[in-house]
Order: sequence, then C-alpha cells, then structure tokens
Amino acid sequence: QVQLVESGGGSVQAGGSLRLSCVASGSMYSTMGWFREVPGKKREGVAVWLRDGRVAYADSVKGRFTISQDAAKNTLYLQMASLKPEDTAIYYCAASPGLWPLSVIYILSYDYRGQGTQVTVSS
Repeated sequence: QVQLVESGGGSVQAGGSLRLSCVASGSMYSTMGWFREVPGKKREGVAVWLRDGRVAYADSVKGRFTISQDAAKNTLYLQMASLKPEDTAIYYCAASPGLWPLSVIYILSYDYRGQGTQVTVSS
C-alpha cells in the first residue's frame, strides 16, 4: 500500500526555518517532490528530487529551500529557510515509481501524494 506521510509544518515568523519530512512506504520511488497549495491560487511545484541525483527548485524558493532524501529512512525532506509570508501554504509530498524529467516540478504529474502539512509564516 502506497503511503506518504508529511510532518514538520507549523507557524513561524518571517525569516525563520522549518524542515518538512515525508516518510514513504509501499514502493520504491524514483521521483519525489514537494508542491504547495493556497486556496484560490494555482498549485505550485516547489522542489523535485530524482533518484539519479538531480534536483530542481521553483524560482520562488531557489536559494532558500533544500530538498534531500535519506534512502535508509525512506524519507524525503524539505529544509526551508528565510521563510516569507508568501510561503504560507499547505505543503504536499508527492512521488512516482518511475523516473520523470525535472519538468515534473511544473507538470506535477506524480502518481501519489500525501495528506499535506500546513506552513504558516507571519510577518
């Protein structure tokens, strides 16, 4: 059974940091990523990790967010620093067994997603 469980969300002040975690089970994933949603706005891809070592970031988070994966723990991370109020959103972990191109960060054609974790950044 495929399961992606996010944690680590919360409320922080602008300039603060948070680390999101996504524990994956049920399959081996070659493509994993994070995207975020704000009610009334278009879903936005944040970062993507590929099993071959390539990563990609949205321009809005480049230089502030870092995606990484711990294979031993089957866990995907998103380290977020220098957070801004506009980063406020529900953050979702997503994954696919196959190896997608880095453009998946925009297409968001993942096979599976988690339940989401809320991140709120106050000014």
